Amino acid sequence: MIGEELRFRLEAVRSWPSESSSPQPSGSAAGPATTRHAGRGSGLEESCVAARGPLREGRGMEKRTTPSRCSTSRLAESRRSGRSRGWRSGSRGIPEPVQRRIVYWSFPRSEKEICMYSSFNAGGEESGTSGDNNDETQLPFLRGVTLLEGGWVDNVLQVGFHLSGTVTDPATPSSPELVCSVSVSFDRCKITAVTCTCGNKDIFYCAHVVALSLYRVRKPEQVKLHLPISETLFQMSRDQLQKFVQYLISVHHTEVLPTAQKLADEILSQNSEINQVHGAPDPTAGASVDDENCWHLDEEQVQEQVKLFLSQGGYHGSGKQLNLLFSKVREMLKMRDSNGARMLTLITEQFMADPRLALWRQQGTTMTDKYRQLWDELGALWMCIVLNPHCKPEQKSSWLRQLRRWNSVDVCPWEDGNHGNELPNLTHSLPQGAHGNQEMRPHRTVFTRAIEACDLHWQDRHLQHIIASDLYANYCYHDNQEGSLFDSRGWPLWHEHVPTACARVDALRSHGYPREALRLAIAVVNTLRRQQQRQLEHFRRHKKELLHKGHTSITNMEGWVGHPLDPIGTLFSTLTESGRVGEEGSNTCLDLSDCSSVVSRADLQRMPVQRLLGDGESYVALAVETALIGLGQQRVMPDGLYAQEKVCRNEEQLLAKLQEVELDDSLVKIFRKQAVFLLEAGPYSGLGEIVHRESVPMHTFARYLFTSLLPHDAELAYKIALRAMRLPVLESTASSGDLSRPHHIVSVVPNRYPRWFTLSHIESQQCELASTMLTAAKGDSRRLETVLESIQKNIHSSSHIFKLAQDAFKIATLMDSLPDITLLKVSLELGLQVMRITLSTLNWRRREMVRWLVTCATEVGVYALDSIMQSWFTLFTPTEATSIVATTVMSNSTIVRLHLDCHQQENLASSARTLALQCAMKDPQNCALSALTLCEKDHIAFETAYQIVLDAAATGMSYTQLFTIARYMEHRGYPMRAYKLATLAMAHLNLSYNQDTHPAINDVLWACALSHSLGKNELAAVIPLVVKSVKCATVLSDILRRCTLTTPGMVSALHSRRNSGKLMSLDKAPLRQLLDATIGAYINTTHSRLTHISPAPLQRVHRVPRESPGDFHDGSRRTHSVHPVHRQPETNLQGQKETNDAGEGEVWLRVRLGVTKSCPPHSSTFLLT
Repeated sequence: MIGEELRFRLEAVRSWPSESSSPQPSGSAAGPATTRHAGRGSGLEESCVAARGPLREGRGMEKRTTPSRCSTSRLAESRRSGRSRGWRSGSRGIPEPVQRRIVYWSFPRSEKEICMYSSFNAGGEESGTSGDNNDETQLPFLRGVTLLEGGWVDNVLQVGFHLSGTVTDPATPSSPELVCSVSVSFDRCKITAVTCTCGNKDIFYCAHVVALSLYRVRKPEQVKLHLPISETLFQMSRDQLQKFVQYLISVHHTEVLPTAQKLADEILSQNSEINQVHGAPDPTAGASVDDENCWHLDEEQVQEQVKLFLSQGGYHGSGKQLNLLFSKVREMLKMRDSNGARMLTLITEQFMADPRLALWRQQGTTMTDKYRQLWDELGALWMCIVLNPHCKPEQKSSWLRQLRRWNSVDVCPWEDGNHGNELPNLTHSLPQGAHGNQEMRPHRTVFTRAIEACDLHWQDRHLQHIIASDLYANYCYHDNQEGSLFDSRGWPLWHEHVPTACARVDALRSHGYPREALRLAIAVVNTLRRQQQRQLEHFRRHKKELLHKGHTSITNMEGWVGHPLDPIGTLFSTLTESGRVGEEGSNTCLDLSDCSSVVSRADLQRMPVQRLLGDGESYVALAVETALIGLGQQRVMPDGLYAQEKVCRNEEQLLAKLQEVELDDSLVKIFRKQAVFLLEAGPYSGLGEIVHRESVPMHTFARYLFTSLLPHDAELAYKIALRAMRLPVLESTASSGDLSRPHHIVSVVPNRYPRWFTLSHIESQQCELASTMLTAAKGDSRRLETVLESIQKNIHSSSHIFKLAQDAFKIATLMDSLPDITLLKVSLELGLQVMRITLSTLNWRRREMVRWLVTCATEVGVYALDSIMQSWFTLFTPTEATSIVATTVMSNSTIVRLHLDCHQQENLASSARTLALQCAMKDPQNCALSALTLCEKDHIAFETAYQIVLDAAATGMSYTQLFTIARYMEHRGYPMRAYKLATLAMAHLNLSYNQDTHPAINDVLWACALSHSLGKNELAAVIPLVVKSVKCATVLSDILRRCTLTTPGMVSALHSRRNSGKLMSLDKAPLRQLLDATIGAYINTTHSRLTHISPAPLQRVHRVPRESPGDFHDGSRRTHSVHPVHRQPETNLQGQKETNDAGEGEVWLRVRLGVTKSCPPHSSTFLLT
């Protein structure tokens, strides 16, 4: 009879709700159960069923279920209830077999939880937080397994709810053998406290704790089991108790004697605190009903580790470690472990205490991208936690207070990373002018969505039926209203803000309800399909009106791709992971309410979720279609650098997932369906006929669609790609309704909203799309022409067009095939457009572009070269046309490459010469010399070019250019023309008295030498020009000296010192004028130097130390004594000539020569020496 009653009570215990299925308040801590008192309803006295008698083996399920689901105090309450009904018991009233079985089954039986608390991932794939060693064998869990299998676990003893033992770390070359004492406390199949003498400082359990725990799991029969120590003490008599205590003190007197005496004094004192409480603590007796039942988590270590990772600032893989911690939180949530919320709370506190937040806010700088992503994950995890379907109201209230407290902190990061504005929580599109009053809206932080989610609930009956049953449908429901609950097939729909609905899906997945998440995800996707069809029908009805406007006023302010909640990614992951749902979630059911009227629990477990899929559909197909719907949505580019980068990054991540899916016939059908919708859905699609100017471009998405559809439907693929080529933000649209007019290139308006920080990346993606089309269209002239027109119309960056031209050229001239002339022409056309765009702008690659264009035109043929030379003024500057284009065209390599005959060579050369003459007329300063060089072989052209130079000499050419051309003429054997050009250059030259290092001096000397070599008349003609242009005494004296060394007209004597022939006299023309100018220049130079002289220059000239004023005055006196003599040298010399008028001409000549020779070249201070 007693056994039957016991079984009845155990059946009742099984029906009690599980405390582990919902998170506990996140602020409480879990520690060892060391404060339980045997005298007040704790210990095994209160943890067992109140009945004595044998426990049948047929009730093994009760033995395993009761310890894991119920606290010991609940069992005690059951025991007391049984006593009130007249149950009989012995001295303690608890059968010892019951005690032993409950203690036995209270230890965790699964290694999965132990692994979860001893490594970052359940599979142990990541390294621990304590080191950077990526060796998997060093992970605590795997090391613990190694220690267990190696037989290093000894002295294992279980006393009640306490397990102890020793684990030996074997000796290694770098460390000696280490023996660790390990103790583990547990309660209701959870480890509640751990202690190890190894000194491990980490978030998770050390290898020794793992080894001891696994020993108990794998070898329970080898563990010596004892009842809690309080039960053993209860069975002792007074003498036995006294002996027990005395022996304990005797064995461990050095450790426990002071404590024993203190306790004895307190017990003997009537007023002591210890006597005010019934019973005594028993660390082996288990937990009471008031104690939190959760796995042991070292909160202090969690805080220290997170603080350490944040202080590293992204170095040493700290970002990876923090992401692993977030993954651990999700793993705990999936196991429905209340430590998930506790751990996230600890992490958030450390994030909020990061000192860099205040520094960044004070400096006005943004946080790093990786750090920003960590905050995003933090906000998403809080969204999952507050949407826990089993969350108690008091728990949600506690989390809401925490979130509001963090949200109110000034340094709390904003949601978009820049300027987080309040966005309406709507799924319908907003008008174009909805940007207004953004500054007046409150900022959204990373916690704002979680705070808003606290107002959501799971009590909607329609939502409950969707989640709970695969059979929930209404095949007779034909309501076509916007908010209908079922679609035309009778399947349920869920009308909610899409990101919010997807957040519910993510919460269900995160909390270990994969089947329920899958059901809701399918309902959301069916809703998206229905909305898509409605949008298409709406546009078709109003197409004429919308197209007449020429622009769209409807768009989505909050796109699904790049959204903080990642709705499309959540749906995609949920659907693609559905293959594992049947294995992992077949035995779990979310019981939100009593849904027995819809379907029974047994039917629910047997019925597959595939009932909600159409004919030929699969989860993968549904996931792909969802991704295509989200990626094709027209949405406004968000504000802020981080938000825009997130849009691009999220899009690339989705496309990477799609590329992993192998296309079959059913998926190709979905691609065709979505592509047609994207082309025909108007403002609801990013690929519609009209798009908002600020809408996110579709280049990356369209490139994926193009490559996927090309083998199956090339026409549709090109339509998609060509439609996506546009970039409205860089275009000024045509007038109302005129969609055929081309877009004109305009600069980005600087004050428009928002600013596009990722524009360069977007243009690169546009270029990649165009390059993909060019590659695919090789050999198809019609498609190449269409692609070329699209590129010329939509791409505005010269560098990207040039890249496309180079890509097309490479593809067209592959070595393994003949050149594709059509693609070469496309490449040439793109190159010509680059030339037109960059003609009037500065571009550091301009010369490279010009050379490449000539190379491309050479590959196309001689007619292409002739064409670019005919229209050179629209493509090149005169300098580029002569120095690069014409020169390359007339080179031998070009002639050989084109295989030209003589007639073709002459025609091409004639075009090049005509080009050179035109450039010389337009820009003679820079093109005259090149024109002369190109026209050397044609006498008429050469004469024309020479005449152009002569005409330009009087108008705009500098003396440097004229001297250069004159030297070229002399080199080519035209000395008289060189002389003519040199005289024209001299007319533009002006050398002052102090320009004795002027770069034109060599040109002047060369011109005088050239004139001297041509004859006396030419020298006589050039000397007046020299006297007029050159005022530098040293230059004039050098010219005078050179002219007196050789005979005029002797070319061979230019660089020799032979005195053959009759030398010219300095007293006669033309050297007389040069001599007078030289003497006058020296006098003027000396007078100028003395007028502006200062003590410092005098000291340097006479080498007089600054501290010797007597020497300085002496030097000044000598300078002034010489100065009057030379102030008027002509007067003195003339007087000398008058006194020696009786035939002393030779003396006069020598005096004049002496004056000249006394002035060494390049010495402007000769009179002061």
